[in-house]
Amino acid sequence: MIYILLCYEFFKIGLFAIGGGLVTVPFLFDLSEEYGWFSSAELADMIAVSQSTPGPVGINMATYAGYKVSGIYGALAATLSEVLPSMLVVYVVAQALGKWQNNPYINKILTGIRPAVLALILFAGWDIAKETITDYKALAVMCGLLAVMRLTKKSPIYFIAASAVIGLILHI
Repeated sequence: MIYILLCYEFFKIGLFAIGGGLVTVPFLFDLSEEYGWFSSAELADMIAVSQSTPGPVGINMATYAGYKVSGIYGALAATLSEVLPSMLVVYVVAQALGKWQNNPYINKILTGIRPAVLALILFAGWDIAKETITDYKALAVMCGLLAVMRLTKKSPIYFIAASAVIGLILHI
């Protein structure tokens, strides 16, 4: 039964998480509240690990959550269910692209979806910030790294590594 539930929930997430992996975060918060499969703190860890490992964030998070809930088979069920809607949508869009690419209605639909995607990402960022910024040290590290990121335009990899080292030193 747990595998069917994992497949159902992650299929829904994969179907409606338009705009990238971080858009899945609000859905995962809902899963956390509804089923108690993982805590908010574990979700924050899941996001950190997913951001730090190769591969799409949403798929990494589905794998992590599925494994947390039901081991390797749960990870497989969640991951495949997360990916399946995208594969189906890409197939259908590829079949119809030539016919619809200049359709003004389709362009308006896609234009209307963009603000919703931004809202989902901002919502996810707000929830992550509430969970991870627990004191002034964490806030100072976040603000400092954000400022340096904006000024230097370096790869995010440097900042992930720097934040890991700073976190170890400051015991955040």
